Amino acid sequence: MPKITSGKRYARAAFELALERNELESWQEGLGKIAELTANLDLMALLQNPRLPFDAKKDLLQKQLGEIHPLVFNLAVLLVSKGILSRSGDIFQQYKNLLDAHRGVERARVTTALPLGAEEREEVCRRLGEIVDCKVVMDGQLDPSIIGGFIARIGDTLIDGSLRQKLETLKKKLVEAGK
Repeated sequence: MPKITSGKRYARAAFELALERNELESWQEGLGKIAELTANLDLMALLQNPRLPFDAKKDLLQKQLGEIHPLVFNLAVLLVSKGILSRSGDIFQQYKNLLDAHRGVERARVTTALPLGAEEREEVCRRLGEIVDCKVVMDGQLDPSIIGGFIARIGDTLIDGSLRQKLETLKKKLVEAGK
């Protein structure tokens, strides 16, 4: 049976250590660097190669990461030794979520039909912040199929203010009224 390792456990440990030492930013930066490594497929192949000695992998990792917090580097070495460096993106995302929660910030994934300007983004963040009663940071994405308006997901909350949804609702009401 394969063992599945969640990035959440590593992220929680990293966050608690960074918080204890008041090094939240340097850990975030370092975890981001580690996560970026997974995009380099040639490097990942080398780091996962069982024939390459561990010290060579460690040296290669040090060269690729450059200046990085020593404990973050130790985490990278641990991930390589366990063969789970590919999970570093998940660990980084989970760490950012913990950091946001610590700061009282919620991330909203907002989908719009057209790109939003800076003022529109600010207004959407402000209004969503009023709804969830905290500061909201927006991660935007485009989907022309929603026609207009927006769809926002904040944690488990879904706010669908898209024109497509409004048209669907109107269609259902018209069908029901016609019966």
